[in-house]
Amino acid sequence: MGTWTDAFVAPARPDPLPPESFGRLVVDLARERVVRTPWWLLAGRLCVNASLNWVSVSGQARYDRPAPGTSLRTERHPLWQEDDDPPPWGDSHEEARLLATGESIRHLLPALRVAPYGREDIAVVFPCLDFRHRGVSDFLICADHRTMLVCFALARPQIRPLAADDTAEAGGEVHPVRTCVVHTYKLARRIGPASAITAIAARHFGPDLVTGRTWG
Repeated sequence: MGTWTDAFVAPARPDPLPPESFGRLVVDLARERVVRTPWWLLAGRLCVNASLNWVSVSGQARYDRPAPGTSLRTERHPLWQEDDDPPPWGDSHEEARLLATGESIRHLLPALRVAPYGREDIAVVFPCLDFRHRGVSDFLICADHRTMLVCFALARPQIRPLAADDTAEAGGEVHPVRTCVVHTYKLARRIGPASAITAIAARHFGPDLVTGRTWG
């Protein structure tokens, strides 16, 4: 049992992170074994509130593993009703293309250098947290290969709730984000995001961080 949660960490101000700083953040997450590869690099129109495992194009890249150049868009179940509430309470609409993918983190920085950073929404997707990292294993109750992590660099700020049940009524405190790290989990010993992730985020975002989560 358990409820899926998407937890995020972001700077207090929604200022754009320089592309080289974003690249170092992503590389550090892999090199310090917080996440596992392969990685997928997406660009297009993304929703920072799209449920990672279930409706996001990030999840499509992670589970379908399409070839570079593939176009991805939000797919809806035919039985779902349209919902005009803002995400995460309502529908997310994403359209993106897979720019590159790879097993080695060494190949990510060259791909980021030619990505439309600042002009389109960018996401780097990892398939799961690395359970060999002590900070991750102390956070999760069990090794779960569905614990995706996505690093977002958005072209414009988007609003993310600080604490929201996505099956409830829309409302509550929110925070504008432009660069952020989101990871998902089901069974954990504490409320996320995991400290191993916030420690690396603070190194690149600065110490003044905002964290939050959605669940449902």
